[in-house]
Amino acid sequence: MRDAFDALFAPASVALVGASDDASRIGGRPLRYLREAGFKGRVLPVNPKRETVQGLPAYASIAALPEVPDTAILALPAAATLQAVEECAARGVRSAVIFSAGFAETGAEGEALQARLTATARAAGMRLLGPNCLGVFNPALGYYGTFSVILDREMIHPGPVGIVSQSGAYGAHIAHLARARGLGISQWITTGNEADIDVAEALNHMVRQPDTKVVMAYAEGVRDRDLFIEALETARQMHKPIVFMKTGRSAVGAAAAASHTAALAGSDRVFDAVLRQYGVHRAATTAEQIDVAYAAASGRFPAGDRVGIFTMSGGFGIQLADDLEAAGLDVAPMPEDAQKELLDLLPYASPRNPVDATAQAVSDLNVLKACVRTMMERGGYDAFTAILGTGPGSKTYADPLREALMQALAGHEGSIRALTMSAPVEAQRRYEADGFLVYEDGSALAHSLGALARFRDAFDRPASAPAPMEPLPLPQGPLSEAGAKALLKQAGIQFPAEHLAPDAEAAVQAAGALGYPVVVKICSPDIAHKTEIGGVAVNLKDAAAVRQATAEILARARAKAPGARIEGVLVAPMVPGGVEVIVGVTRDPVLGPVVMAGLGGIFVEVLKDVTFRAAPFDVPEAHRMLREIRGYALLEGVRGAEPADIDALARLLSDLSRFAAAHRDGVVGIDLNPVRVLPKGQGVIALDALIELEAP
Repeated sequence: MRDAFDALFAPASVALVGASDDASRIGGRPLRYLREAGFKGRVLPVNPKRETVQGLPAYASIAALPEVPDTAILALPAAATLQAVEECAARGVRSAVIFSAGFAETGAEGEALQARLTATARAAGMRLLGPNCLGVFNPALGYYGTFSVILDREMIHPGPVGIVSQSGAYGAHIAHLARARGLGISQWITTGNEADIDVAEALNHMVRQPDTKVVMAYAEGVRDRDLFIEALETARQMHKPIVFMKTGRSAVGAAAAASHTAALAGSDRVFDAVLRQYGVHRAATTAEQIDVAYAAASGRFPAGDRVGIFTMSGGFGIQLADDLEAAGLDVAPMPEDAQKELLDLLPYASPRNPVDATAQAVSDLNVLKACVRTMMERGGYDAFTAILGTGPGSKTYADPLREALMQALAGHEGSIRALTMSAPVEAQRRYEADGFLVYEDGSALAHSLGALARFRDAFDRPASAPAPMEPLPLPQGPLSEAGAKALLKQAGIQFPAEHLAPDAEAAVQAAGALGYPVVVKICSPDIAHKTEIGGVAVNLKDAAAVRQATAEILARARAKAPGARIEGVLVAPMVPGGVEVIVGVTRDPVLGPVVMAGLGGIFVEVLKDVTFRAAPFDVPEAHRMLREIRGYALLEGVRGAEPADIDALARLLSDLSRFAAAHRDGVVGIDLNPVRVLPKGQGVIALDALIELEAP
């Protein structure tokens, strides 16, 4: 049996329901495109009002078709779509594409109609794409199951770029831009309202296609978290870059996304961090998405971060150096002896890096060849860049310039080579045929090379392999701090030795056993924020202070939270020193359980210096997570401070992620705040804990 995606992308036969003789209409365009592209499969137009459509025999209904098609394209109004789906299901059609809008994105009535489509298809084992989508195409087979106008003048050439988009218009736009950039497309799919097939399933399919080397994706939200993460990890392991455009960064954008395809955007910061976790490049603009996909389409990545710059203009060279460093790359200087050799050749050159050969290289291409050859042989660069300006478009200079560059780079064919130029498209294509990446803007070149280096780093690391945690029995109802800590201790989280005391005298005894100074805190499953009721006293240095603080805390708790269940007070030792951090778990509505980490105090309250990871993850991933914190240097030790036990903090994050994943359906959130990261080798201690459980 052919699977759904095989039927969608490579059908042996396709029914076009609502086929039109007018090739400019939604029901006419797919038929026109299939014929013009030379599609070899059987095309079966369905239109009860016509005997022929665009020269092909037409059929009155799906039931009247001479065979069961692999897929059906439904170019019908929303009101007629349910009946067509029912007829396809009755006939045994394996998949259907629904163009029409007017379903879940319009409100409750449309949502109910869409649900009926889905239920009908699922009962018959039929897969649906859409509604409210632009369909699919597969240029290698000449199969165009779409009504997109981008095919009006020219079809898409086959190539290495796969496109997956929730938005049909955006998917069509980037396909058009990719074509203009000289990029061919392997397969293209738009998922629309995702009544059945969603962007996660489509992405999972796309990254596994042999002809796909890079994927451009667009999403406003994700419905299937696990399948989405599986797709990202599969792409990483297969060394296939994903360049993602995720909208909904702002509250307005998230609301617009919800009304567009009825997709929940979730937390943008969480989504951003999860993309980084799996080595996906998130593009800020459409131009950036095209630029990075273009660079990655060759499937080649730099071995390291060292980049050499050749220029004939000092100003442009400095600008590119700034951009490359901003992209995280190393504009390393040429070796001193190599610089001296270049100065002997050209005394007024700047041989450091950028290597500025000045305008002399324009009149004497031997100078250019000597500089470039020395850079490649002596500089140890992983990528070569050159700023060529308008030279490649010159009638008299273009060919000699290109030949000189190729001669200078001979023997270094495996290196990444990228140029900036302002030249006609045909000149750019000639350089591309010689293995160059060509950009007009130096900043776009730099950011693209930076993305290639990050892809390489992601591809080189082994898969995150956290040991699964056996689920623990979760108690009913809210937990006190003592209850939360008792549960988390079973997950390997370390807390200070502390005692639960029902009254002041018991608290004094506990403090004496622990040693002074101590902290006393109210302990109640109904008081989550203890400081708000004056429920914490710190740095208590003797029995009298403990007795008085305990009595006052219990009295305030009864007065300010009269209905709260009071277990007593927790007595714990003061934990001096170390670096204060905050750690937590939240259940994102889109991406499920995610772990948060950041520096405590002002860093989290004002600077929001936190980062996230999808649970579960291993210790190496926890280290990568921590390095994203802007204040990470404080953990390493600054101004004479001892380095903190970062290894212990990473283990805590990984353990917490395993706990969160094992209890994803029962735990809504966890706060460990503050957490003290002690000096290196001394461990990490969580001083407070709060767990929110799913209501029964």
